[in-house]
Amino acid sequence: LWLLLGYLALPFDLVPDFVPVLGHADDAVVVALVLRSVVRHAGAAALDRHWPGTPEGLAALRRASRLPA
Repeated sequence: LWLLLGYLALPFDLVPDFVPVLGHADDAVVVALVLRSVVRHAGAAALDRHWPGTPEGLAALRRASRLPA
């Protein structure tokens, strides 16, 4: 997560931000991949213990990160 914050803070990106749509989309893709990796690495039990949202939101997160239901 610290590397992700560093990547987002740096002034250069994979695709420069002045490129319409793609400039910000690369940041969104990197954030999604890193967060998915963190959720999968933490495991389902840790996710259940720390999830502050609704059960429907937890189910959606499990589907998106391909964790067992």
